Amino acid sequence: QAQLVESGGGLVQAGGSLRLSCAASGRTSITYTMGWFRQAPGKEREFVAAISWSGGITAYADSVKGRFTISRDNAKNTVYLQMNSLKPEDTGVYYCAGRADKDLPVRPYLYTYWGQGTQVTVSS
Repeated sequence: QAQLVESGGGLVQAGGSLRLSCAASGRTSITYTMGWFRQAPGKEREFVAAISWSGGITAYADSVKGRFTISRDNAKNTVYLQMNSLKPEDTGVYYCAGRADKDLPVRPYLYTYWGQGTQVTVSS
């Protein structure tokens, strides 16, 4: 089992920045691929970004490309999501997720481990 805990959410004005963190504990060796997802009220959970174990392979949703950057520090068992040029439509609960395989899927059900989420609110 692995436990994931997100932090760094908050309220920010449009155009601002936030950095989310996801700290992993327990069997961190099985969190090979890590991803970030978000869910707005009344909407389905959607893929934001994912990163491979080495950090050499990343994937992003089209809606965040060029604005968000995913990274990881395996020595600290932590994954980050740097979010710049935030827009009101980026508002939602952001979840960290992990899986033991090497692929970087975009579908939530392909991830095994999930954090509790952190709220991000972008005001216009």
